Formats: sequence, structure tokens, C-alpha cells
Amino acid sequence: MNDPTPYPEVNDLVRTLLEKAQTILGDQFVGMYLEGSLANGDFDRDSDIDFVVVTDEDVSGDLFTTLQAMHDRLATIDSWWAIQLEGSYMAQHALLQYDPAHTSYPNIERGRGERLKMVDHDDAWTTHRYVLRERGIVIVGPPLQTLIDPVSPDDLRRAMLTVLNGWAILILNNPREIESRAYQSYTVLSVCRILYTCQWGDVVSKLCAARWAKEALDERWAPLIDRAWEGRRGPQGQAQAEDVNETLAFLRYARERSQPVETSRAAVQD
Repeated sequence: MNDPTPYPEVNDLVRTLLEKAQTILGDQFVGMYLEGSLANGDFDRDSDIDFVVVTDEDVSGDLFTTLQAMHDRLATIDSWWAIQLEGSYMAQHALLQYDPAHTSYPNIERGRGERLKMVDHDDAWTTHRYVLRERGIVIVGPPLQTLIDPVSPDDLRRAMLTVLNGWAILILNNPREIESRAYQSYTVLSVCRILYTCQWGDVVSKLCAARWAKEALDERWAPLIDRAWEGRRGPQGQAQAEDVNETLAFLRYARERSQPVETSRAAVQD
């Protein structure tokens, strides 16, 4: 494996993950790839290491348990990046295109104490397929264009509108969801990315989307976006009450702004 990124510590961890995953999966191993900010750009020390391991068939039973134990051990490595891994183990047939009959696959989130678990990879995972296919970094395995069907701009818009509406309903009905500074900041920056995708039918980094949003959206939101970026770099503690309230308002604004896109496309289809 050649160095896949410009970051030696990240490369060391990726190399370790690859070796262990290949050993555990054996003939089931198809390939390993990087996505997220490493593929999209603007990766920094506050980013996670997004990976996808592709398998021949679904992972379950003893194989899942062994992978889970492996990730538990990886999290104890003396490296900042050891608990910044975020990724999934997906069968080839599930990666090819969204299949509502097959959505549950092993996934691990970044963070101390996180474990590999079975997670629903629903239609919202379309954005991951897109980034992987168009910009993914091949560690080992066949070209991603042979593993993933093309994802259209309208596929991305539809998936992001689904995420936005579901997310907004959840948080607006329970504002305590965004009381932590980390999640409140994440919500604001993610909404910027969703609105960018709805506008342009593409996926960009949080930084790129935040810069676009400050220029393209109502000027009211620029201070909130700036504070969200600061919160990304210093996520400890509780969010300020003002930021929670403004985030709720931003979610309402985002839903209203995205509605004309959704309505106009429905009209064209009719």
C-alpha cells in the first residue's frame, strides 16, 4: 500500500486497519477505500477518517464479532486518530445502488467509547456513494466506478431533502438534541452542506459549504455559521441558548428554502 494521504499518522492507522480487516475477512475482502473530507478536501485535525470496506457478502455472526473486537483494540492505539475512524463494511450488492431491502451493515462512528454496530444505511447514504465513486481514494481493490452505479444530481437532491426534513422534524420537536456545542455546531454546518447540494447537485466539504452559505444565504445566518465553525474546533460544553434558538430558526429557514426546489421538480415530473 502506497501512502494514500499526506498525513503520516493517518496512513499508519489506515495501514493497520487494512491489514487487520484483510486478515479477518479473508476471501470475503473485496477492497478498502477512503471518502469524506480526505476525498472531498479540507481535511484537518478536527476531521474524521471516513472509510469503507467492501465485502463479497453481508457481514454478520462471528465475523461481525471479530471485527468489533478488532475495532475495540484499534481504539486503544496511542494516536489522536485512533478514535477518529468512521466507516462501514458493505457488501458489493449493497454498495452498487440503494436497495431498501438490504440496508443494515456494520458501522463505527468516531469518538471515545464508540463500537462497531449494525446501522441502517438508507437512501441518505447516496451522498457517500457519490463521493466514493467520484472522488474516493482506493487503498486496495477494484476501481470504484465498477462497484457503484452513477449517482445523478437529482439523486443527491432527493436524498438531502429526505435528510433535511427528517432531521428538522426530530430537532424542532426536541430542541434538547442540540444542547451540546458539538452537535449544535455539527447541525449548522451540515445544513449548509445540504443546502449547497440542493442548490448545485454536488457534495462539498463543510468548509466550502459554510463559505458558500455565508455568501448565498440571508446575511442573518453568517454569525451563526461562524460560531458553528468555532464550535467544530472547540466542541466541549453546552451550546449557548442563543445558538440553540438560532439553529432551530436556521432549520426552519432551510426547509422553506428547499421547498421551491422540491416543488418545481415535482411540477416538471407531472
